Amino acid sequence: MEPIITSLLETDAYKFSMGQAIYHQFSEYKTTWSFKCRNEEVHFTPEMVEEIKRQIRMYCDLRFKEDELDYLNNIKWIRGSYVDFLRLWKPRFDDFSFGTDAPCGLTIETRGTWLNTSMYEIPTLAIVNEVYFRMAYDYNKLFESFKERLEDKIKKLEAGEYELGAFSEFGLRRRLSGEAQDLAVLELSTAHLKNSKFVGTSNIYLAKKHNLTPVGTMAHEWIMCVGQGNHKHNPAYSNWYALDAWVKEYGVLNGTALTDAITTKCFLKDFQLTFSTLFSGVRHDSGDPYEWGELMIEHYKSLGIDPLTKTLLFSDSLDFERATKICRYFKGKAKTAFGIGTFIANDTCVPALNIVMKTTACNGCDVAKISDVEGKSVCKNPDYVHYLKRCIEWRMNNETGDSLRV
Repeated sequence: MEPIITSLLETDAYKFSMGQAIYHQFSEYKTTWSFKCRNEEVHFTPEMVEEIKRQIRMYCDLRFKEDELDYLNNIKWIRGSYVDFLRLWKPRFDDFSFGTDAPCGLTIETRGTWLNTSMYEIPTLAIVNEVYFRMAYDYNKLFESFKERLEDKIKKLEAGEYELGAFSEFGLRRRLSGEAQDLAVLELSTAHLKNSKFVGTSNIYLAKKHNLTPVGTMAHEWIMCVGQGNHKHNPAYSNWYALDAWVKEYGVLNGTALTDAITTKCFLKDFQLTFSTLFSGVRHDSGDPYEWGELMIEHYKSLGIDPLTKTLLFSDSLDFERATKICRYFKGKAKTAFGIGTFIANDTCVPALNIVMKTTACNGCDVAKISDVEGKSVCKNPDYVHYLKRCIEWRMNNETGDSLRV
């Protein structure tokens, strides 16, 4: 197979926004990341595993090109000091370890500085996806079904059947292939949409190629590592530490807060007037989107903030039909936007993979994500999950008022 990742820009935008803050504030942190396939029926053959290793080795031979660094340097929230670091940076194949003893036939783990290992997640998942679909199926038939479904989506968007308002493409990590994602982004960016506006993509490489806005701010790893990587911190205050560090880095720029790293209700304890004012909006990634949206609207109102000045960004397993219903429900209540991934980048005649690569340790200790739905929680150590849940429970039940009302 030809190289799947051909540029170090081919990752999600939030890897650079988090990467810059990691470089300036947490460069000494070390993390462990673990791959997991949630599809019980999927099996990676030894041949697939070898091809995945070969592709990752080729990825580790890449360097940033000067025109790519110039592009990053012109993004208003990226600083020259971080661009200079990236000029020297390269992936390290020695940070990766591979195995075959998982039920799916594939294990991948990365260990090293957070600066390094954070950057590996998205390219690794893109490689695993493309290798699997090219080797397990007749790829040409899959790609034809992808094109047919994409054409149907575009027609419905142009006819106004879907009403999404502002939406972005978030599909790099679970795309069918680089070819498929590129085609989808090109078609969406050149179509004449009615009742919808395609505003950009999380894939910085494609944003540069097609002159689009790169979209993305923070992921769960930011809250998990900033909040739980310092062992002096009470992990029930993970959101406060993470949001405070983000504001230190960006001020009012690049501000969409992720709410569900240790449950949204705990997040709201810390998302008080200062943070709610500074951040332009919040992102939904688990749980009922309508309940979540109403909760955020009421929270903004309780602080004297007009919800119509803030954006509710929905990004949890969306298709255009679900996004349309959400958009119409919240019209007139708050601004909405949508990040849509697999439905755009890997909608074919066969089911997409449900694969993730998550932070499982930081600075030698476990970290955990306690999502708003049980199935999205991540941690290797049940004892640590129990400890974190007890910390959150104690805070929610015993802390009087909100931690910081300012």
